[in-house]
Amino acid sequence: MEMSDITRAIAAATSVAASLDLPANDAIVLHNSNKLALRLTPCDVLARVAHVGQEVAQLEVELAQRLAEVGCPVGALEPRVDPLVYTRDGFAVTLWIYYEPVAPHVSPVDYAKALERLHAGMRKVDVASPRFTDRIAEAEELVANPDLSPELADADRVFLGSRLGSLRRAIDDRGAVEQLLHGEPHPGNVLSTKNGPSFIDFETCCRGPVEFDLAHVPEAVCEHYPSVNQGLLDECRQLVLAMVAAWRWDIGDQFPNGRRFGEEFLRSLREGPPWPTLDTMTRRLDGL
Repeated sequence: MEMSDITRAIAAATSVAASLDLPANDAIVLHNSNKLALRLTPCDVLARVAHVGQEVAQLEVELAQRLAEVGCPVGALEPRVDPLVYTRDGFAVTLWIYYEPVAPHVSPVDYAKALERLHAGMRKVDVASPRFTDRIAEAEELVANPDLSPELADADRVFLGSRLGSLRRAIDDRGAVEQLLHGEPHPGNVLSTKNGPSFIDFETCCRGPVEFDLAHVPEAVCEHYPSVNQGLLDECRQLVLAMVAAWRWDIGDQFPNGRRFGEEFLRSLREGPPWPTLDTMTRRLDGL
């Protein structure tokens, strides 16, 4: 969100909390993208705030409840208030338990076991959700339309559009078993809590092969996840690189240093295998 939107979003979240008898005198920004994550104090609540119409908050609330009921390791909604989407000043606000981190990182073994439990629980939940190919189609439309991605060079536009299309066909042709997925279970969406890893942010939930989810996690996590189809995982990793590259060229993208990320992701796709994971790319670009 832009700074002016952040100020309004914080005001909306604190106003909603106060109306529910949750004292919120201060707000700490934990994450800012298309959605703002805030730690409200002293009530110690996690507020997730998005522009009305640009969020799937109702689906996220419903899914979090359903997954918790079947024992999935997910971040829980704030129990002191009704599990609803609250609207204020053009923003949709949802309230969640804030988990104090117990470790800076989740171990690959624990990460893999938690993701396996999440997938097992997701197979028990029947909710309407898009197929992962719908997200590919969105990326293809972004790349194909210069009005949406004006800074993307013509040669890069042709290359990226072609790669997105060929990967979609290759993965489809495998006919792999599909199920409900998190959509983006990368380390930024995994909390280290006293009860073990918990997944958050289900707005990208979709149906597809589990390898699509695994393409978002570190290599060491995949090594501990059972029965992975390595060929399919490689194709999904390429696909994730291509989709993230597309998002970074969106005229409305607000990701910090987004254009630099877009250029590097395109370079990695052109360089070929081994395909880097998202965390590897992030460390590389952050100079770590």
